Amino acid sequence: MEITEIKIYPKRLGSDKKLKAFVTITIDDAFVIRDIKVIEGKTGLFVAMPSAKITSSCPECGKKNAVRDNFCSNCGVSLQALHEQHVQSDEEEHRDIAHPINKETRQYLHRMIIDEYHKVAESSDQYSDYDRSYHDE
Repeated sequence: MEITEIKIYPKRLGSDKKLKAFVTITIDDAFVIRDIKVIEGKTGLFVAMPSAKITSSCPECGKKNAVRDNFCSNCGVSLQALHEQHVQSDEEEHRDIAHPINKETRQYLHRMIIDEYHKVAESSDQYSDYDRSYHDE
C-alpha cells in the first residue's frame, strides 16, 4: 500500500483549538479516504480516522437517533430501554469508518500525514487561509 496523494486542509483558529486540519488521502491512485483529522493532543499531534455517530432506530417510528438519546427526536417516545442496552454493552457513541488494522500501517499513515501537515503549516500562505473547497470535493 502506498499513499499517492495527501491533501491538507488547515482549520482556521476557532472554538476547537485542538483540531488543526482535515486531511484527504489517496491510496495507490485508486482509493480515497476523507475526513481524517490532525489533532493536537497532550503529547503532540495525532491522526484521527474518520468516524460516524452510532445510531439506533426508534421502536415506534423507526427514526434513527443517537445511541445516547433518551427520547426519539421524531415521535418523543422514550428510548430508555435502548439506551440501557448500549450502556450495558459499553458501546461507543462514534465508530471509525476506516482505520488501519495493524501497527505498521498506522505508523505509516501517521508519519506521512504529520510530515505533510508540517510542510503545509510552515508555509504561512497556505496555513493562514483555510481551503473552503474541502467540502466541495
